[in-house]
Amino acid sequence: MIWIYFNTELEFSKRLTGMNEFTEFAVFTAREAGQLLKSRLHAPHSIDYKGVVNLVTEADRMSEELILNRIQQHFPDHSVLTEESPEKERSSKYRWIIDPLDGTTNYAHGYPVFCVSIALEEQGILSGVVYNPMMDEMFYAEKGKGSWLNGQRISVSDTSDLSRSLLATGFPYDIRESDNNNLDYFNLMIKEAQAIRHAGAAALDMAYVAAGRFDGFWELKLMPWDTAAASLLIQEAGGIVTALSGEDFSMTAPHVLASNGGIHQQMLSALRKAR
Repeated sequence: MIWIYFNTELEFSKRLTGMNEFTEFAVFTAREAGQLLKSRLHAPHSIDYKGVVNLVTEADRMSEELILNRIQQHFPDHSVLTEESPEKERSSKYRWIIDPLDGTTNYAHGYPVFCVSIALEEQGILSGVVYNPMMDEMFYAEKGKGSWLNGQRISVSDTSDLSRSLLATGFPYDIRESDNNNLDYFNLMIKEAQAIRHAGAAALDMAYVAAGRFDGFWELKLMPWDTAAASLLIQEAGGIVTALSGEDFSMTAPHVLASNGGIHQQMLSALRKAR
């Protein structure tokens, strides 16, 4: 079993059972990367800018290097898509999709809301892991086997009224330059829902939908590493993930709408008003 490699994590492993080798590998790799991030949260950071407000820290790169090294050690023929490096295409039918630090802006400011996201794709997402190191919360799912949080089965909420729903959203990095910046959607939806939260880590927001903490989520201009693992978490927890238009979800489509299912059509109707 892969977890034997992580021989300092035996107590943690006892909580997480019944996984295939890929999910098990992703769980322990995400936890290792997350604990690295946690240990460096309040250290001085080296920050580079990929845009006006889009930044990357040395911690992003350290986490990514750790994950890539683990994949190279255990699955050297697998392809890899990750946020901070060029895609690595290899011979295997499997591809890992990685966000080594989702919530970089939060992290750079010492705001403790961020996560590690790791997914495995093979004609769809097979395994998905989102790890919140500050709360030691490991969300994970396998296709057809449900969603879990630290060994306990999770499911979406049963809220059926948008006006009583807690939603989450985020705003794109080009909000200063783009007309399509989600403000119109937000201004309308804040009047339709009970409340909206903007935490700054899309994968974690979506994991919270899977766990029933949020009833719905939408965001524009996301990337595959933001949504790959979390979309499986929501679907396996009984929720729905679509495009913002209501069409079938695709990781290559940047606009995402996710919910518990009970308020999905209400969210779609509300968003259409803003268009």
